[in-house]
Amino acid sequence: MASQAPDPQRSAARIAVFALGGTIAMAPREGGGGVTPGLDADDLIGAVRPWLDGLDVTAETVANVSSSSLSMAQIADVAGRARAAIAGGATGVVVTQGTDTIEETAFLLDLLLDLEAPVVVTGAMRAPSQAGADGPANLLAAIRTAASPSARGAGVLVVFNDEIHAARFVSKRHTHRPSAFASPLVGPIGWIAEGRPRIALKPARRTPTLAWQGGALPEVVLLPIPMDDGGRLVRALLPDPPAGVVLQAMGAGHIPRDLVPLVAELAAAIPVVLASRTGAGETLRQTYGFAGSEIDLISGRGLIAAGSLDGPKARILLAMLLAQGADRARINAAFED
Repeated sequence: MASQAPDPQRSAARIAVFALGGTIAMAPREGGGGVTPGLDADDLIGAVRPWLDGLDVTAETVANVSSSSLSMAQIADVAGRARAAIAGGATGVVVTQGTDTIEETAFLLDLLLDLEAPVVVTGAMRAPSQAGADGPANLLAAIRTAASPSARGAGVLVVFNDEIHAARFVSKRHTHRPSAFASPLVGPIGWIAEGRPRIALKPARRTPTLAWQGGALPEVVLLPIPMDDGGRLVRALLPDPPAGVVLQAMGAGHIPRDLVPLVAELAAAIPVVLASRTGAGETLRQTYGFAGSEIDLISGRGLIAAGSLDGPKARILLAMLLAQGADRARINAAFED
């Protein structure tokens, strides 16, 4: 990475980094057999310290696990740490973690935090021991974004591969490329050029903030709906249903017609959210009218449209709402929002 001239605004910033593990913190296992979490927050900061341009950066290792093992309670704890850091004078916060669940953890942070100060999530697709490791560049870009006044008020951000994404829209779209993260619905809201963050767009409305301090969450099941689904999984839920279900339906929100009576029975007992498995676009509400279409399911069977949220994000929002005791009307309104 080429050295950049110090930016006076950036140099005055205080950034708190919270490390959770993941590929960015992984090291080879002794004797071979892949990489596992091994580096702490100080190791990560040490790799980019020559390029920090006088920034006051503090680093704390909160966890050191693969992101597939992170819990929502751990992310609620990180949200509390972020609030405390900002209240203590930090200009911005950076969270490093594995990439498998970044789209979910960033969205959860966006729901839990109501901060003007930037909160930025990043990680790596290649471990530090691999050729072309992207962790240091992503971390440095995230720190500089968290230090940038232009990132204030944009909500939680995800910085990867010199792109800046809004947490509400970002998703992981590839298993291993450094360019794995994208926002198919709207695109990135900014980028990094010569080490400087450029925020071109901000969401017109902030993600609604929900209160949750951790603890047990109502169980919400994410249920994929494939072609010719015979309904075995839906039937298995009916005798003892969870608190809520999110269906990852086909297309704009469609399921096989033979599945409709089972889904209707489930929706009569618990909130059932209708999302799309396509990965981009809104769940439609009033275009298709066949059995198993969005009109049939939403208007006729009481399912709740996920709007522009995909299945994993819809599951998080539904769980947060149920934890607050939200009724059907409030759940509907939150997904409309």
